[in-house]
Amino acid sequence: MTPLLFKDAFWGTDFTCHAGYDALIQRLSDGRRMCKDVEELLKMRAVAEERYGKELVTIAGKAGGHTEISTLRTSFDQLKTQIENIGHFHIQLSAMLKEEVKKIEIFQERQKGHRKKFEGIMEKLQKTKVTLFKKTMESKKTYEQRCREADEAEKITITHAASKCSEKVYHRAKQCRQTATEAEKLYIANIVQLDSIRQNWEETHTSSCEVFQHLERDRISILRCVLWDHCNHFSMQCVKDDEYYEEVRKILERCDITTDNNSFIVMKNTGWSPPEPIQFESYYQTEPPMDSNGGSTHFADRGGVLKSILQVSSGDSDDSPPLSPPAATSSGQSENADGVYASIPGFREAASVATVSDDEDSYMMMYDFSAQEMDELSVTRGDVVQVLVRGDDGWWTVERNGQTGLVPGSYLARV
Repeated sequence: MTPLLFKDAFWGTDFTCHAGYDALIQRLSDGRRMCKDVEELLKMRAVAEERYGKELVTIAGKAGGHTEISTLRTSFDQLKTQIENIGHFHIQLSAMLKEEVKKIEIFQERQKGHRKKFEGIMEKLQKTKVTLFKKTMESKKTYEQRCREADEAEKITITHAASKCSEKVYHRAKQCRQTATEAEKLYIANIVQLDSIRQNWEETHTSSCEVFQHLERDRISILRCVLWDHCNHFSMQCVKDDEYYEEVRKILERCDITTDNNSFIVMKNTGWSPPEPIQFESYYQTEPPMDSNGGSTHFADRGGVLKSILQVSSGDSDDSPPLSPPAATSSGQSENADGVYASIPGFREAASVATVSDDEDSYMMMYDFSAQEMDELSVTRGDVVQVLVRGDDGWWTVERNGQTGLVPGSYLARV
């Protein structure tokens, strides 16, 4: 694009009109206002960046996360570190913005010196030009007035040429003509002087326009560079922020759920197996008496509660089974001494059994027994049953009327 020049475009139509110069001065004033606006923008942004950076540093310091472990702890610590780095970078950016503000202030002071110098010269010339112009116009009016008076006086002289007053009229006309000549000389002198001032003013106006255009070119250039650098700074800030967060993402990629859980287990485990179950320990710890069948006369309740200890005697006439407490081991299992004991439920399947022969399987119930479990058989005193299996835990498998179940061995007597 072809550049236009201030010196070609800001002349006034009237000799005393300074509209072109006033437009240039207004442009320079607007330029100063623009510099102030950019300066204020950078100052406010610098304050905001500094405050934001300090807040980020504070947040990174107060973030905590000290209770976490392993890879997630590492990722979180990395995030805090990068947030703190970003905060410091914003503080540095604030310092750079303050430096840009100082550059603008120095630039404005330098431009102010050049501008004031030419403004002073132009204002002085303009005042001189206006004053001389007014003086010249007054001399012109006087010159015109004196010329009219001289012409009138000469006309009168011609009219009164034959009269006695002709000499007096002639003398007056001569004086008017001399006055008009003097007014003309003064008018011409003012014109010459005014033209000299005009030429000086035009040269100064041209020089001022060139200087003002140079100042505007510098102002626009410096502000454009400042704004460009401003955008570059924040683009760099965005790139830096992304680089910092990318470091966090790299650490997060190595964050593994299994690793964290394993680390917690290794660091804080309290045992690799559950505690032993609480076993039943009999309150009665006396030695059990032997029954007529050679078995123990007491047994443990299969439901977990101690059953009555029964003693079977072939010559006993008592209808209820006698009590004799069993002796239990610390693990809850019945001791296998001279007799047979009933065990705690859950251990019956592990007990060894002895198969009864066909000629020795008939027994009579000496006492009533009510089943308490699904695999037990209810019988009454006097019932004859067939013993199928004689268990070492004190429970015998019997059959009565086609029904099979478990009954206490100490309740039975051979037929």
